[in-house]
Amino acid sequence: QVQLVESGGGLVQAGGSLRLSCEASGRTDNTYAMGWFRQSPGKEREFVAVAARSGGVTHYGGSVQGRFTISRFNGKNTVYLQMNNLKPEDTAVYYCVAGPGLSVDVGVYEHWGQGTQVTVSS
Repeated sequence: QVQLVESGGGLVQAGGSLRLSCEASGRTDNTYAMGWFRQSPGKEREFVAVAARSGGVTHYGGSVQGRFTISRFNGKNTVYLQMNNLKPEDTAVYYCVAGPGLSVDVGVYEHWGQGTQVTVSS
C-alpha cells in the first residue's frame, strides 16, 4: 500500500507564498502520477496540478496557472507544490494524490494523503 505524507500548509497573507511537499512511501509502483487536489467547504474537490514520474510532464488547473508550480524530485517519490501570489480563494484543504496516469479526474487517483490546510488572509 502507498502512504502519502504532506507538509507545508499554514496561514499566509494574500500575495504571499507557501510550498507544500508530499512524500510517497510503501508500494509506489502505482505512483506514476503524483499531484494535488484541493477542497474548500461546500465546494467540489478541485484539480490543482499533477506531474509524471519523470517530473517533465505536468498539468495545472486553470485557476492556478501561472501562480503554482509542481515539481518532483528525490527518487521521484516526493512532489512539491510551490504556491506564489496566493489569493483568499486559494484557501482550502490540499490533498496529495497518486495514481497510474495523468488526469484531472478525481476518480483516477487511488491514493490520497490526509490533507493539509492552507489559509490565505486578505
